[in-house]
Amino acid sequence: MKYLFVVLFLMTYILGHAQDSFRFKEELEAIQKKYDSLWDPSERTVVFTGSSSVRIWKDLEQRFPHYQIVNSGFGGSQASDLLTHVDDLVLKYNPTKVFIYEGDNDISANKKPNAIIDTTKEIIDKIKKKDSTTQIVLISAKPSIARWNLKGKYKRLNRKFNRLSKKDDYLEFADVWTPMLDGRKVKTDIFIKDGLHMNAKGYELWHGVLKAYMD
Repeated sequence: MKYLFVVLFLMTYILGHAQDSFRFKEELEAIQKKYDSLWDPSERTVVFTGSSSVRIWKDLEQRFPHYQIVNSGFGGSQASDLLTHVDDLVLKYNPTKVFIYEGDNDISANKKPNAIIDTTKEIIDKIKKKDSTTQIVLISAKPSIARWNLKGKYKRLNRKFNRLSKKDDYLEFADVWTPMLDGRKVKTDIFIKDGLHMNAKGYELWHGVLKAYMD
């Protein structure tokens, strides 16, 4: 009976991870197809990756016209998904700098901040193993209307991101949380109808923060 339980547990674990690895298959293939024709390996590259707040930043490349930008954001992703696909989404482009936005969906999925940090460390380690001089910018979790009830957990996660960034000269923390607030409340005019994803005004705030980390 004990042996059967172990076998069933292992099968569930393996199948679950297999499903996770194929969950973003079409989106990942679309990203790779796009940059197979656009990416110039002879130029310095800055990768923006993470969940849908990065993926749907439509004018990201135009915001930073003097850099070769790869936007490998994939909607609905969590830090564990980025870890699974970091080779195809980040490392293959040999970036000099990587901006990472994960943690938003993780908190919504009831993952603990410490677990998210542990996974983020694994992502950082993989990037550093490829090139120890790669600069990494952790973008804070953003506040939103749709998930404002989780603000306490997001704030704890952001404090942990900030502390993590102080342990490495090549690691930085970009605070997009604060400029998206109006006093103690989240600004309401920077989101589309779902109350989660940002409109052009929201991305203007992000650009104002992130441009300082480009050089």
